[in-house]
Amino acid sequence: MMVLLILPGAFGIALLLIKLIKGNWNLQLSGCIGMSAMLLFTALGHFLFPKGMEMMIPPFFPFRLGLVYFTGILEIAAAIGLLLPAYRRITAMLLIVFFVMITPANIYAALHHINLETATTDGKGPEYLWTRIPEQIIFIAWVWFFGIRSRSKALSWQP
Repeated sequence: MMVLLILPGAFGIALLLIKLIKGNWNLQLSGCIGMSAMLLFTALGHFLFPKGMEMMIPPFFPFRLGLVYFTGILEIAAAIGLLLPAYRRITAMLLIVFFVMITPANIYAALHHINLETATTDGKGPEYLWTRIPEQIIFIAWVWFFGIRSRSKALSWQP
């Protein structure tokens, strides 16, 4: 749930700072900064709670702990890529694929009551999906809107 605070919070702060510094409202850059901040926050979880994250991956996957660290690094790379205009669009496309691909791990974790922070099976369970799936849809829509759909001119506004 913290990510739903970080995403709009970082977006709002970036929007105001860009307005103060550049004199315009750069929605695209602010949106990418918001998502980058969220990705850095979620990437941190891969390194702080690797055992719990490993439990979220179904057992038939090999090298589950390695996948946890790898996906954490991918999130950091995506956070950087969204901030680089030359790589923004491709990063956004790959990030949407990534968000779709990790959804089964979230479903598996919910069905098995995985608590990623404690690496136990006392998590919220399937009701967690009532918030997690819409969250995932918000992330995908956000990345599409600010990373793929938009262009700097279209999302910059100066009254």
